[in-house]
Amino acid sequence: MEHPENCEDYKGLTVNAGIEQPSSVNPYLKERRKIRKRELTVCEFVDGIVKGDITILSQAVTLIESVKPEHHAIAQQVIEKCLPYSGNSIRVGISGVPGAGKSTSIDVFGLHVLEKYEGKLAVLAIDPSSERSKGSILGDKTRMEKLSVHPKSFIRPSPSAGSLGGVARKTRETIILCEAAGFDKIFVETVGVGQSETAVHSMVDFFLLIQLAGTGDELQGIKRGIMEMADGIVINKADGDNLDRAKLAASQFRNALHLFPTPDSGWEPQVLTYSGFYNLGVKEIWDMIYKYIDFVKDNGYFEYRRNEQSKYWMYESINEWLRNSFYQNPKIESLMAEKEQMVLQGKLTSFAAAKDLLDIYFKGLSDNSYT
Repeated sequence: MEHPENCEDYKGLTVNAGIEQPSSVNPYLKERRKIRKRELTVCEFVDGIVKGDITILSQAVTLIESVKPEHHAIAQQVIEKCLPYSGNSIRVGISGVPGAGKSTSIDVFGLHVLEKYEGKLAVLAIDPSSERSKGSILGDKTRMEKLSVHPKSFIRPSPSAGSLGGVARKTRETIILCEAAGFDKIFVETVGVGQSETAVHSMVDFFLLIQLAGTGDELQGIKRGIMEMADGIVINKADGDNLDRAKLAASQFRNALHLFPTPDSGWEPQVLTYSGFYNLGVKEIWDMIYKYIDFVKDNGYFEYRRNEQSKYWMYESINEWLRNSFYQNPKIESLMAEKEQMVLQGKLTSFAAAKDLLDIYFKGLSDNSYT
C-alpha cells in the first residue's frame, strides 16, 4: 500500500517503502533440529575416558544418571570396560551440617592438594533436590571459584533425585569412571549430616567430618553414629574471635572420641581446627589424611575395606533391582491402586496388602508369566 504522504498534496515530502521485516522465528531453527549429535559407541566412550577426555567423561556420567533403559545398558558396558583402569585413587568423603563450609573447604583442600602433590582431582558434589519441584540448583561450583577453573580438576554436581541422602549406586559408578580417566584423588561431598553418610562411608577410604564451634551443636556431634564413622574431625572457621571457641569445641570432640571403642582400622581419629576462608591449617589436615592412608595400607585394612565396600554395593544393587522390578511390574501396577483403596477403606491392613502384592509378584516369577 502506497503511503498517502507521496500524493501530490504533499509535494516535497517522500516516504520510502522501507524493507521487509524478518520473521521473528529463526529460519535456521528447523535445520538445527534435523542435525542430531552422533551417539558414541561403548568403545569410543572407553577410549575417550582412558585418554582423559573431560567431555566424553561428562557424557558417560550423564548416561549413568539417565533413567532410560537403553542408556543404562550402555553405561553398564562402559563401566565394566573401565573397571581394569580404576581403583588407583584416594577417595575422601566430606560431610558436615549445612553451612559448615563444605564447598568452600573443598575449594581450599583441592587447590592445596593439586599444588603440593601431582595428579588430578575429581569432586562429586551431591545437591539436594526439592521435594516439591524435584529440581536442584547444582550451584556448588559457585563456591569453588578457583578449583572450578583449574585444568587438573573435574567438578560434577549431581541432583539427589530423592535417593537416600543423595548418595546411591550412581555415585560409586561415577567414581570408577573418574579413576579410569586418571583422577587419583576423589572428593565426595554429601548433602549434610544424616543417613547419607552411611552410603558415603561405604564408598570412600577416608571419611572427613566438618564441624562448627559456637553453634550449640557440640552435644549433637558427640552423639554416636556419625562420630563413629569419622576418620577425622575438623573444626572450621577457627579464626578471629571464633578461634577460642573452635579450640574448645575440638577439646570436647577429643574427649568424646575417647568414649568410643577403637575403630576396626586401629586408627585413632584426630580432631583438628582450620579456617577455610583464610586457608589456615589446611596442610595439617592433608598430612593427617595421608598418614591415615599409609597406616591402613601397612596393616592391610585399606584392601579389606575396599573389598567390604564392593560386597556392600553388590547387595545394594540386588535390592535396587528387586525394588524396581517389583514396582515397574505391569500386574503389580494395575493392582497397587486397588490395594491402596482397600487399606484406606479399612478392608485390609497395610501388612496384609503388602503380603498379597508380594505373593502375586513371586507367583508370577515362579510361573514365568512375566519378567
